[in-house]
Amino acid sequence: MSACVVWFRKSLRLHDNPALTAACQEKGITSIIPLYVLDPAILGQDYEKFGPNRLNFLFESLCDLDSRLSSEYASKLIILKGDPERVFECLAQKLGGNFDSLYCEYGSEPYEREIFSTIEQTLRKNSPGTKIKMFGAFQTVLDLEETIASPAYLHPKSMKDMLKLFSSNLGTGEKGFFQVEDPLPHPAQLKPLPSCKVFSSSGPADPLRSYSSDELSGLLPTSLQSEIQSRNSYFPGGETEALARLHKKVSGQVDFVNSFRKPRTASTNEPDAPLEPSTTGLSPYLSTGCLSVRMLWKECEKCYLLGNHSEPPESLHGQLLFREMFYLLSRSVENWDQDSGNEMCKPIDWDEFQAEKMTAWEKGQTGFPLIDALMRQLDATGWMHHLGRHAVSCFLTRGQLWQNWTFGRDVFDKKLVDSDWALNNGNWLWLSGVAPFSMPSRKTKSKKARTSDRSAASWMPNASP
Repeated sequence: MSACVVWFRKSLRLHDNPALTAACQEKGITSIIPLYVLDPAILGQDYEKFGPNRLNFLFESLCDLDSRLSSEYASKLIILKGDPERVFECLAQKLGGNFDSLYCEYGSEPYEREIFSTIEQTLRKNSPGTKIKMFGAFQTVLDLEETIASPAYLHPKSMKDMLKLFSSNLGTGEKGFFQVEDPLPHPAQLKPLPSCKVFSSSGPADPLRSYSSDELSGLLPTSLQSEIQSRNSYFPGGETEALARLHKKVSGQVDFVNSFRKPRTASTNEPDAPLEPSTTGLSPYLSTGCLSVRMLWKECEKCYLLGNHSEPPESLHGQLLFREMFYLLSRSVENWDQDSGNEMCKPIDWDEFQAEKMTAWEKGQTGFPLIDALMRQLDATGWMHHLGRHAVSCFLTRGQLWQNWTFGRDVFDKKLVDSDWALNNGNWLWLSGVAPFSMPSRKTKSKKARTSDRSAASWMPNASP
């Protein structure tokens, strides 16, 4: 037996999965172990870092991936719980010389890079024959490491900068579109799981105790189980739903795609379907990796080839370019998620944390009907249109409450089903008016500025379509 572990990290899909495709094509490999690790450093020891909606979306995505592996390849997703370093250390001991390779996606967040480096060192020491390969451009169109390593790279701060970056890194074809690679199809075949017993499916918890997708909810505290059961999210998690929504809102809607202008979309959603966003509603599937960003890019391009269409920054391609911008900045700017030591964050004399204000804002009890309605929508559904996010973030920071943007960022990170570390920080830096890529930054200088800045006209796409 020669086993390859394919570690699913933030891309919970079979299509356009270079790590999975490479494992399938590797001739010396006889078995593939699709693996996901429930990491307490990300989720919390008692899953407290994710709100009910976000956690439910993740669990549904894992269940869908497991189901697709079973129905299409007679395989399954191995779900483990614990410190990834310890997990791979135990895997190396269990598999011994049969541990041929570890393939996984690139993760740009500081913790993701740190844990991969630690695992790599552990395997080099304990399993020196294991091949370890990380594949870039999983969550983004551009390869972030290659892009920022270029001597010509400068922090992008505008759409003009992004268009120049894409042109220099990808080039343009005959039709004038950037030469983005086509997404990879689902693998035609998947090598089976190892025939020997590697994981235990019962007994006390240990690094190699695996959990079926049906057991996931049982891992949660009783109170959190009850909260999740009481929710009825409009966005089911998983690749199956992601591809269906892609067809419904993009591939099958040429006029919608070609006329799409983000500022003209409505926070009140579709008139005849109050839960259906006037945008694509694909951002949760991009952030969880249920949908490949390259697939979305190419499906939009197919529509653009059929007639006149909107252009960046307002177009769907424009939204994806903003998304790439925040990913690049999140990787190349130190302390991207901090309000100090961050060159993209102007120092502001915010008020000290005020629990009463923060609680009223988070629970939708400020007395401002619009703000309260939006925050209650966020709590109930895990979703909010970008104009709503503008309103509540400005209200919290440079508007009425004068609270540090990081406080609101943390609430969004926990509750949004499309939460994304790079984008969440980027949007809050923009909307609190402290970043050089934010027009209001010229006004956000002191408390006196807040009254003159409440109606700032700059619009910000939520870096998600």
